[in-house]
Amino acid sequence: MSQSPTQQNGSAALAPHSVEVRVAALPHQLPVLRGIAGDIAMREDFDLDSIEDLRLAVDEVCSTLIRLAVPDATLVCRYDVAESALRFVASVVTASSTGPRTDTFGWRVLTTLTSSIDSTVETRDDGLSVVLVELVKQRGTAVAE
Repeated sequence: MSQSPTQQNGSAALAPHSVEVRVAALPHQLPVLRGIAGDIAMREDFDLDSIEDLRLAVDEVCSTLIRLAVPDATLVCRYDVAESALRFVASVVTASSTGPRTDTFGWRVLTTLTSSIDSTVETRDDGLSVVLVELVKQRGTAVAE
């Protein structure tokens, strides 16, 4: 039996303050995913700059994963709220055995918008891979202008 990307990374059970969303890996889903991030951060009393940073970061991560996705893939997004941070994990099935490039302008923007960001690639038995990107945004750590 094939495991979903969230089961593959060992986090199948949702914590009480977690939301998991599965959408088609298509660009028109980006506003939904961005909106969920903003809504959760707002409810958790993140400041306005941090909320906007988080929305932008979620948009960039999901856009990157959509470009890597195989046709008809599902983009799995999980939002976990901790005491002072929001953790966002997104994953998608891809034909490539490499993750997103970390030497791009987009990745550099992600490192400035978030408290931490990392990506991993897990190879499946069928020759495809699961690319997973995890970011953390601490409450009150907006980017300085």
